[in-house]
Amino acid sequence: MMNIQNVTMDRRNVLRGAVAAAILIPLGSTLASCATGGPSTTAPGGTVSKTNPFGMADNSTVDAVIFDGGYGVDYVEYAAKILEKNHDGSTAKVASSTQISQELQPRFVGGNPPDLIDNSGAQAIGFNTILDQLEDLQDVIDADNLEGDKISDTLYGGVLKPGTFDGKLAAINYVLTVYAVWYSSSLFEENGWTPPTTWAEALDLGAKAKAAGKYLFVFGKEAATYYQTLAIESAIKEGGDEVRLALENLQEGCWSLPAVQSVFEAMHEIIAAGYMKPGGSGTQFTAAQAQWSNDQEALLYPSGSWIENEMKDNTAEGFEMRGFPAMVVSENSAMPVEALHSTAGEPFIVPSQGKNVAGGKELLRTMLSKDAATNFAKTKLAPTIVKGLVPADGFGSTALVSQTDMLDAAGENIFTWGFVDLYGMNQDQLVPWNTFLEGKSDVATLTAALQTITDKVREDDSVNKIEVK
Repeated sequence: MMNIQNVTMDRRNVLRGAVAAAILIPLGSTLASCATGGPSTTAPGGTVSKTNPFGMADNSTVDAVIFDGGYGVDYVEYAAKILEKNHDGSTAKVASSTQISQELQPRFVGGNPPDLIDNSGAQAIGFNTILDQLEDLQDVIDADNLEGDKISDTLYGGVLKPGTFDGKLAAINYVLTVYAVWYSSSLFEENGWTPPTTWAEALDLGAKAKAAGKYLFVFGKEAATYYQTLAIESAIKEGGDEVRLALENLQEGCWSLPAVQSVFEAMHEIIAAGYMKPGGSGTQFTAAQAQWSNDQEALLYPSGSWIENEMKDNTAEGFEMRGFPAMVVSENSAMPVEALHSTAGEPFIVPSQGKNVAGGKELLRTMLSKDAATNFAKTKLAPTIVKGLVPADGFGSTALVSQTDMLDAAGENIFTWGFVDLYGMNQDQLVPWNTFLEGKSDVATLTAALQTITDKVREDDSVNKIEVK
């Protein structure tokens, strides 16, 4: 069992989420008791009861917009069908989107947002801009699931922290995500290769890959910042909490910290050696990923654990996908090699101005049932925040088994950060990362570009900054 240090979440510590992936620890009994007990009462729109805790009206429509990324939207459609069965005459409409901010911010401004949103993807809406327009979802956690168990008792420990802002549970992150560098264990075994634990070992592996007619890494234009994620992971492991806090709090010169620079230099050496497949800045990201998973032109790819499901139709037979944590720069790194970036992801929100707030919460409650959560784990090969639903064989997924192995090995050394999503910075950061990975800029240019983006957010008085401690 993991012993995860408790972290207090407030406006100074929002999105730290360092314990979000405490996968083996159930939530304690300190959460509020179920607010839906007692006799049924009548509320505007519908009757409140243990089986209808939010008073969803009869014959109503639920409007959901779901980010169509690595997990697709069919898992929400699965829950929607359950809702429609349980609420005869009601309809749950599930729409997909890859442009959440572009498509939904106008609806927030117009006062007609959807009832449930998966605020995810490269163009997710910055939480700092909509916090006061979102429902507190604590009543969802306090409610019973469809099987009659209190939802709070069914969740892994710490998973609510990434969506908690100043005591308000504004988002429920549905998927437990492990960030790693992914590879084919069968390909590695066939060639006698070993996953690298340091950047120096990665450089050596790049030479072996080149000798075999392959690249070490590959990238796609919309996902170039996956390498920023890898760089931040490695820098935090190298330099410790000082690095994480500097980035989280948008400090001047944060991208110039020695730990960050050492990772950038290691990446640049790999790119300069020709171990990064060129042309990624002009390649759609799933096509680039297929060059890795299907064509096996590259050995490694950094991503969240959604990668297996995202590429399930474009993965070579017998690939045996597994992952390992981000490499460290030196043997004297502040955190061990096993330290892991993991958190609860896919943040679901319920806008207060939605036409059917109760329906949005009811669909989310349905998603947190054992039925719907098991369906997700089995079909997406990734765990949800609902505990105890993944068997030891990972439903036949080597990647899912690998996630459990990495979490076990990491123990207490699990970390994450939130500044990129909090301030909606990813879109701007894609530009310098595409240029850098293509070999068209150096470390100094990348650093300056990232610092400019960071400084712009920090110096913008209209942006609500949240200090992290």
